Amino acid sequence: MSPDPVVVVGSGVAALVAALAAHDAGAEVVVLERSEHFGGTTAVSGGGLWMPRNHHMAELGVADSREEALAYCNRLTAGRTPPALIETFLDDGPAIVESLERRTPLRFRPMTWPDYHPEMEGAKPAGRMLEPELHARGPHTEKLRRAPILGLPMTLQESTADWRPTYFPERFDGAEIKRRSEEGMAACGQALIGALLSACASRRITLRTSARVESLEMDAGRVCGVAVEGAGVEVASAVVLATGGYEWNPELTSRYLLTPPTHPHSPPTAEGDGLLMAMEVGADLANMTETWWYPAAVIPGEEYEGRPLARFVGTERTAPHSIIVNRFGHRFVNEAANYNDMSKAFYHFDANLYANRNLPCWVVFDQQYRDRYPVLTVRPGQPDPEWLVAAGSLDGLASRTGIDSGGLCDAVERWNQMVREGRDRDFERGESAYDRFHGDPSAPHPNLGTIERGPYYALEIHAGTVGTKGGPRIDERARILHVRDRPIPGLFGAGNVVASPAAGAYFGGGASIGMAAVFGHLAGAGAAAFAKGAPARST
Repeated sequence: MSPDPVVVVGSGVAALVAALAAHDAGAEVVVLERSEHFGGTTAVSGGGLWMPRNHHMAELGVADSREEALAYCNRLTAGRTPPALIETFLDDGPAIVESLERRTPLRFRPMTWPDYHPEMEGAKPAGRMLEPELHARGPHTEKLRRAPILGLPMTLQESTADWRPTYFPERFDGAEIKRRSEEGMAACGQALIGALLSACASRRITLRTSARVESLEMDAGRVCGVAVEGAGVEVASAVVLATGGYEWNPELTSRYLLTPPTHPHSPPTAEGDGLLMAMEVGADLANMTETWWYPAAVIPGEEYEGRPLARFVGTERTAPHSIIVNRFGHRFVNEAANYNDMSKAFYHFDANLYANRNLPCWVVFDQQYRDRYPVLTVRPGQPDPEWLVAAGSLDGLASRTGIDSGGLCDAVERWNQMVREGRDRDFERGESAYDRFHGDPSAPHPNLGTIERGPYYALEIHAGTVGTKGGPRIDERARILHVRDRPIPGLFGAGNVVASPAAGAYFGGGASIGMAAVFGHLAGAGAAAFAKGAPARST
């Protein structure tokens, strides 16, 4: 009698890599996706994967070592992650990534992005971030989740380093993009998920959409299946939870996060289904106050699956001629720092206000910025949109936004003086290689520029996230742990549904996907091994 299948819940990178690993280890596999579309948060992401010591780094002439990577990761996780998790990620990850290229249509290229703290011990200036090459849409294309922002067939390397149309619009090759579109090519997260779906389809792995899992079935203390909404029980010899985070569940975010994100960037199905299922069977939790933070802005009327679409705030805060201020008109952060860590400054608690001091906040810039750089979807030279606050003076801008006028004028005056001196003495904006990489290489300084030519503008920033980082604890074999610090038999997990091995850190671009892929592989392989040795069900 063959064992029951391994059931994988979710269809992002963690889920599909787990499904492939379980299949290739000899298990029958069923993938259950809650929504009508495959791909989860991965499909709407940049698709990058952060992996130290990967086999492509040499193509950029960058050397790496276990000692350097471990020093860097340990510095950022600051003792909040069990050492075995980081060591497993660094030791097993390179081979897992290499095997994905052998076993699937995925092909990676190294990116020139620096680590997010490139001046720290063990960091690297390039190469640890990989991205998928363009992939031709194949099986299940009609069910691949649409990317509302990163939807063009243009790689991250092209958009942020090679072509850089934000700063050099003349480099944008519209004819090439049209050709790729006509040929059905996909990039970024679409390419990553598309290639993994093709690999699953070639193996005849069962892939089901509109199959929301409500709970885990238990038998004699081990997982033996899942209950599917409206479809009864799907029996299983082991289950891999890879359902994403809980950022769209207001009850959970208000319960666990000090400041709930108001504008998630992920699909609205990330409501914590896997977290709740794990809690019901006694899973221990960790990192519940952490998310992958990302500043957000909105254009009124834009929606994604019935929810307001949150857009990334990037160039607006890294290019010259802009600063971020709070309601007092004060700067409070290095605006050009990596999105995860600079966003943490939003949540500074003020004991006198008894509230977050730095929310609400705004990016403030002038006509110099407006003449050279985009504001969300509006390009230089296009008319000012109604949703962008503008005024002929800083006082007028303060009046229209509710920012303290005196504080704003003082902040701009101080900023302009520091720009003329060539150094941000308050927050060191532009002193990190990371800041400069994402700034304007054609400007006198990639990140610094005066704010002195009206009209003046303000764009409100909201609390955004690309996913939560808290959930059930896993061990180095991706087994979900019980509150009594033992594995729950037959239950594995990876991705944003579990407690991230990164804790509060963001090592570099693609860190979330890199860890999801590595622990997804370990979860799938472990589930297959468990299935082979699982005892027969008692009923």
